[in-house]
Amino acid sequence: MEIVPVTDGRGLERFIAFPYEHYRGDPLWVPQLRMDVRTLLSPRKNPFFQHAEVQCFVARSDGRTVGRIAAIKNDAHNREHNDRVGFYGFFESVDDQATANALFDAAAAWLRNKRFDTMRGPMNPSINDDCGLLVQGFETPPVVMMPHNLPSYVALHERYGLRKAKDLIAFESTSAQIPERLARAGRVLAERKGITLRPLDMKRFGAEVELVKALYNEAWEKNWGFVPLTDAEIEHLAKQLKPVVVPELVCFAERGGKVIGFGVALPDLNVALKHNPSGRLFPGILKILWHARRISRIRVLLLGVVKEYRGSGVDALMYHWIWEKGAAKGYHWAEGGWILEDNVPMVNAALRLGFSPYKTYRIFDKAL
Repeated sequence: MEIVPVTDGRGLERFIAFPYEHYRGDPLWVPQLRMDVRTLLSPRKNPFFQHAEVQCFVARSDGRTVGRIAAIKNDAHNREHNDRVGFYGFFESVDDQATANALFDAAAAWLRNKRFDTMRGPMNPSINDDCGLLVQGFETPPVVMMPHNLPSYVALHERYGLRKAKDLIAFESTSAQIPERLARAGRVLAERKGITLRPLDMKRFGAEVELVKALYNEAWEKNWGFVPLTDAEIEHLAKQLKPVVVPELVCFAERGGKVIGFGVALPDLNVALKHNPSGRLFPGILKILWHARRISRIRVLLLGVVKEYRGSGVDALMYHWIWEKGAAKGYHWAEGGWILEDNVPMVNAALRLGFSPYKTYRIFDKAL
């Protein structure tokens, strides 16, 4: 068995292809479009690489791929937190500790050479993308833009010496109705403080993205691990999401003509993607489009309020909006999150809204 750094297109294709073979037969794994994974890992296409560097590795044994990992240098994180934390991500491995150890060692050596003192992950490739290792909730499939892994990965991490840094909690709601007392409180709040809600205006999509740029970093600042998104990264994300956005599931909260918060929910495209096991666009797009008509699940991806209005109930008001509009369009199940385990206000808000914790994702650290 050898660990091979990815240095060319053929190596990158091996890196991308491994999960499609590795998870074959797993009814819960959802194959993403290979073209989207290539874009994510492309310095030419993904603006993340304007402030980051990634080195991918594959584990090879007897001519076949048995694992992969990426080592990640994220300058934006280090500037924000003034630390020397490097990252690993895209970890996949056969259930063999020696293989996992060799992969972790390769990432750690690369990071150590960059003068980092801690290895953290998994980040794929950052906290603004899908991140965390699933450690609880293996019985249900992942929703759009959330990771999935085999239960064996937990032991592979822990036996290597990786230790919990933080847990991320995902919540679910199986009800199409928000609790009436909260709906009533939201209406009173809106009337008393003059807060109005409106949907995303697709005819002004560019201007709406500019509003999100102004709000996003302010609404999430000071969260553990938070890394500001650049304007280019927000534009890139908006371009990717535009084809699947349902305008009624995106809301802006305004007061006195000023936007004070926004919420984004997306249809769970994984429901359709899982019917395309190869991950290839053609002829898979036909299956995806066919099954996309039957999506009845959403993920509340983002919900942010500017600092001066936090704790005022604006978040509940936006949840109510998304809930009501989603139910009217036939969505009857929702995932909320993820939410940091120690973000008590947001955890309590989710519980009050009728959500229940159902999955836990873990971020691990190891001293270098």
